Amino acid sequence: MKIIRLVFLIILLAQHLSAQTRDDIFGNAPVTWLGLDLTHLKFIEKTTQDKNAGVITNEELQSEYFQSWNNLFFKEHNKFNVARATHRDFVGYAMEVTQKENARSTRMYITDNALEYQLLTADSISKFIDTYDFGRKKGIGLLFFVEGMDKRKREASMWVTFVDMGSKKVLLTKRMTGLAGGGGFRNFWARSFSNVLWDLGKEFNR
Repeated sequence: MKIIRLVFLIILLAQHLSAQTRDDIFGNAPVTWLGLDLTHLKFIEKTTQDKNAGVITNEELQSEYFQSWNNLFFKEHNKFNVARATHRDFVGYAMEVTQKENARSTRMYITDNALEYQLLTADSISKFIDTYDFGRKKGIGLLFFVEGMDKRKREASMWVTFVDMGSKKVLLTKRMTGLAGGGGFRNFWARSFSNVLWDLGKEFNR
């Protein structure tokens, strides 16, 4: 019995030591970039005819642009620099975690109701994380839950979320907005993600 108790205590201690805390975010603990979760996106359409903001279908958003925006963080990581934003020398990449969520979503994203912008809450984020499959990944994961793109405001709103992948505990989540801009639909809205990363880096300084 003593041996069994000792093994049990060792397991509990190991779990405790491997658990991440909010303080680890601002230390030098490794961070893994998990990508953009766009499954709860509300794209506010019909508020402006801006040629760059574009007119797009629900199917095009999911089949083309969800992955295209995510790919920018890997292919153009100098512009979409997660390591710099989190004050790390480098970060890991496991964007398949959010890509699985994006691929199987069947929601309608486009709406003409401006009141549907920014509907998520911190409690919503915790519930979403509870359903996530991180596989065997451990440590701190970072992802953006993109909740809205508003053509009238020319901005996107998202929840910047740090999570302990082992326990599925949300360590920190905060709503941030980024101004959009640039030519073409993809680049117009991609600017909002790079702007949020830039602001996130400044948040770390504070």
